[in-house]
Amino acid sequence: MSGQVETFDVVVVGAGPAGLASAITLGSHGVEVLVIDKRLAPSTLPRSTTASTGTMELLRRWGLEGAARERAMDVALHPWATETMAGADAGQAVDAGFPTREQAALISPTAPAALGQDELEPLLEARARSLAGVRIERGVELTALERPSEGGYLLALAGPRKRQVRARYVVGADGPRSRIRQELGIATEGSETVAERLTVHFRAPIWNLVGDRRHVIYFLTGEQEGESFLPAGEPDRWVFALPWDASKGDSDRPTAALMKRWIRDAAGDPGLPVEIERSIPVTFGIGLAERFRDGDTFLIGDAAHRVTPRGGTGLNTAIRDGFDLGWKLGWVLRGWAGDDLLESYERERRPVAEFNTERTARPDGSILPTSFGLNADIGGRIAHVWVARDHGLVSTLDLLGEGLTLFAGPDWDGSVPRGYESAPVAVERLDAITAVGLGLTAEGSMLVRPDGRPVGLWNLGGGKPSVSGHASSALASR
Repeated sequence: MSGQVETFDVVVVGAGPAGLASAITLGSHGVEVLVIDKRLAPSTLPRSTTASTGTMELLRRWGLEGAARERAMDVALHPWATETMAGADAGQAVDAGFPTREQAALISPTAPAALGQDELEPLLEARARSLAGVRIERGVELTALERPSEGGYLLALAGPRKRQVRARYVVGADGPRSRIRQELGIATEGSETVAERLTVHFRAPIWNLVGDRRHVIYFLTGEQEGESFLPAGEPDRWVFALPWDASKGDSDRPTAALMKRWIRDAAGDPGLPVEIERSIPVTFGIGLAERFRDGDTFLIGDAAHRVTPRGGTGLNTAIRDGFDLGWKLGWVLRGWAGDDLLESYERERRPVAEFNTERTARPDGSILPTSFGLNADIGGRIAHVWVARDHGLVSTLDLLGEGLTLFAGPDWDGSVPRGYESAPVAVERLDAITAVGLGLTAEGSMLVRPDGRPVGLWNLGGGKPSVSGHASSALASR
């Protein structure tokens, strides 16, 4: 080891969606953050291709919604079941837990988007790098994690040079084979093999076959069970997935000619021009860490909960993890809350992780009523209601800041509840109809956390509401 030991408030191990989401959120609180990743660049594979309602609400919060829409594919966010791509007109829609554009307009200021991880990660990384307190270093790997007697953590890093850094908190966002989780000795429960697939990345003019039936994924109902097509990017990037024995060696890998034949047969067009880019055998597994926290080290994303691609929950759950932990760490580091707020991270995120892990282990995990999918994605936050402001209409969700927000009816004459003075509180006056939309009387008020979860509701009016107990305990859902 050489050089001076640098100190950071937080070190995030892993610059995937979860790690970048936590870095953006921490950076917005002025926290000094170091993000390391052994990868030299963001993902070049689409991996996940769906940004949920909750993810798009966060991108909107971070000023990235417009850029994300520009990169997204213009497709319906529910799957389409069809015998072949050429016969898409005879297919039918499948409910996978994502709202339609019309449904989304009723519940959110934004809507889900078909956005590949290779398009999303660069947006998140650029936003994180724009924040003064955030430093991202690629080609750097964690080799050891120690907890000195004087407190905090000492991390040994390897990369262009070997060195050590200190951190008050450590966030493990380093994927299903998390080094952080290994260093902490945290076990996982699950199955390494739930399903096996061969994913073939290729280019072909398949949009010409489906016409107006443009969807985020196509489940094929022909003779070969378990095949699917996924659009991976404009104009003609696609993924063809089929069941596969992942134990087969390279010598058993299908030739380009054979894969082209498979794609043409499944597409229903024997003359389809196909350009194979790569084929990747993939083993889908699930795993849930026995705990998400050890001391002042936390697990988020795939390090905490590994899921299969069924239902498109992995990336979206990871991003929400990063945001949830990020604002809570930011509050503690700024002195707005005590350590007990951090105890709520696992308490609030584990039920979502458990639900999605169990769901994606099922063969029918991609099929789920929209109401259930939304509960896991945005459940618990306040309602989206349009509010008139001088510069136009904004959503009640747009009014949430880094601190607390007190929504107040037009006749409210109270004050900020006692016990919350350590965190900044922004008061947002509402007209009578908007107040009703949030469940408030004209004299009522509601105190809301940065993630949209209500802390307290007072509808009696005629006085100054107060809350007993410590603010951190009240802020943390029990």
